[in-house]
Amino acid sequence: MISEPLRNPLSLFDVKGKSALITGATGAFGRATALMLASSGVKLTLASGTESELEEVAKEVQSLGAQVVTIAKRPDSLEDARAMLDLALETYGRVDQLVVGSGYNKAGFIQDLAEDDWQAVMDANVKGPWTMAKVVGSYWIESKIKGKVVLMSSVRGRHGNVSGYTGYCTSKGATDALTRVLATEWAKHGITVNAIAPTVFRSKLTAWMFGDDEIGQATAKRSLGRIPLGRLGEVEDLMGMTLYLLSPASDFCTGQIMYVDGGYTAG
Repeated sequence: MISEPLRNPLSLFDVKGKSALITGATGAFGRATALMLASSGVKLTLASGTESELEEVAKEVQSLGAQVVTIAKRPDSLEDARAMLDLALETYGRVDQLVVGSGYNKAGFIQDLAEDDWQAVMDANVKGPWTMAKVVGSYWIESKIKGKVVLMSSVRGRHGNVSGYTGYCTSKGATDALTRVLATEWAKHGITVNAIAPTVFRSKLTAWMFGDDEIGQATAKRSLGRIPLGRLGEVEDLMGMTLYLLSPASDFCTGQIMYVDGGYTAG
């Protein structure tokens, strides 16, 4: 007897009707994920600290025919995380997917970086995902929902950086560890937890590397020298992996750091 996944393999990627909560929804990754899931028939709850930009993303999502609600909050506290979850539950009755796309970086060599700046990076990149996971994961366990979590890591969780990333690299290494420990804690509940770890991809934060100025070009050239595929990333390059990790196709994949990096970590 031929199983349904073998008869209809694209059914493995069907997420229609699911409910997703996305933080950092106005960033490059969060916005692209929202649009991709909207086109796939997912109901969306979008969170971001920038209300005007959040409204713009919501309009784009609605233009694709998807249901969407927004909340102008970052995952800075358990109260904020609960407010996001409560809105999704009030609107759709449940949440099936959690994408933590919010994050922050403040570069600086350790001898120059202020403690407050280092702490801000850690709060955004480590406390934020932990807070969202605690609130949404507790809801899933109590409701017996086999949810899916996607966190945003980076190749910098594995590799250092010459440009003064003591905060960012440390925070992404912690994200990787959080991914693995949550995956093992929650496996008995049928909840999967994975992280996407890109190299440099086009966003507002990296726009200078895609420009024509001398510094940007020099930095891009240095980065390209480490990427076997010979180009910097586009946010669309991350969407196939994101859909995989949020769909039934990844039901037996958990605790993994999925490098979408043009071969950067292979060399």
